[in-house]
This record gives sequence, structure tokens and C-alpha cells, in this order.
Amino acid sequence: MLGIKRLGLLAALVLVGIAPATAAQAAAQPSTQDTQYLQAVHQVNLFEITAGDLAQQKGQNQGVKDLGAMLKTDHTQLDQTVQQTASQLGVELPNEPSADQQAVIDQLNNASGAEFDRLWVTSELAGHVQAIQATQTEISQGSEQSVVQLAQTALPILQAHYDELVQLANQLGIPVPQASASGTPSPGGTGTESPAPGGTGTESPAPGGTTESPAPGGGTTETPAPTES
Repeated sequence: MLGIKRLGLLAALVLVGIAPATAAQAAAQPSTQDTQYLQAVHQVNLFEITAGDLAQQKGQNQGVKDLGAMLKTDHTQLDQTVQQTASQLGVELPNEPSADQQAVIDQLNNASGAEFDRLWVTSELAGHVQAIQATQTEISQGSEQSVVQLAQTALPILQAHYDELVQLANQLGIPVPQASASGTPSPGGTGTESPAPGGTGTESPAPGGTTESPAPGGGTTETPAPTES
């Protein structure tokens, strides 16, 4: 009888030891929102690193070259934090940009001169609007603190990039998406018609309404137009 009681006590101690670990593991599981944001922002970084290289190699305007170098540096540093956070949470990250992002890279590879500059700036504006909106959504809806903190760190970087892109677009006479009173894109509803760097292939937030602006080829392309706040 004593042996049975001792076995019961040992079993209880084992369960007590296991329960906290199991609870900790369950708590460490990131939400769908957190997971998709990590994957999406990683793909944005992969795109920006490649686009930054292309800007330095093919840009005609020195401002395009300089801004491309800055974007590459900033997104390379940001992605180090993204990869570290994803590794800690057990989130698997994509190995390459999304299909939409790759389509933009292909277009940039096929463009040159002033056409390249215009396409680069236009696609970067659209992509940063999407990235900012996805980041704002993570800050407000994310549940894993480390991912929310990552988004809070990324937001001012993305906003600074957007401001630089707006200034460059104005210098080159390129139409820019409408900005909110704070000077940053505001969240909205539908997505873009043409591939944009912010496209992720996940169910991450889509940018605001669309507005037509001249495309490098002479036609029109729809880029996100954030709503007035």
C-alpha cells in the first residue's frame, strides 16, 4: 500500500514538473498575426536589399543611388532582428521575396535610365505604404511582445524611408500617394492592381485605396493611396 502511495506521489511530482514547461511552450506559440507579420516583413527586407543593389547599379539619378544604398543598409540590419525573433519563436521564414515582389525585381532588371528611376521610386513608394500599414496593424493587433516591439522599431525606419522617397519623387516629378496629415500613409482597404514590393502572399493587411499614376512605360499603374486622417 505504501508503495502505491509513493508511486502516486512521484507521478504527481512529475506532472508538476511537466505542467509549467508545457504551459510555457504553449504561451510561446506566436499568433497567426505575429507569424504572418514576421514572414511578410522578412520578404520586404529581402526585396529591399535586392532593390537597393539595383538602384546603386542601374540608377541614373544620384539620389536614387544614394537612397538605394540607405535602404539596403537599413533593411539588412532590420532583417537581422527579424531572423533572430523568428528563430526564438520557431517561425519558419521564406527563402525569397514573394511572387509580386519578384515581378517588380524582374521589371527593374529590364528597365534602364530615367525609366528605371521612375519605376524604382514608384514601386518603392507603393511597397513602403504596404509595409507601414502592415507594421501599424502588428503594433495594434499583435499578441507576442517581441514581435510587437520589432514592429515598433521598424515603423519609424519605414516612415523615414517613405519621407525620403516622397522628397526624391518630387525632385523627379513622380506622382506620390496621398499622405495623411501626419505625413505618413494611413491604413485603408483594397490592394494594388500591379505587383508591389509589399506583397507577401500572406493574409497580411492590404494597403489603402488605389490611385492611378504614370508608369515608366507610359501607361498607368495603380499605387496605394492612403486615406486622409
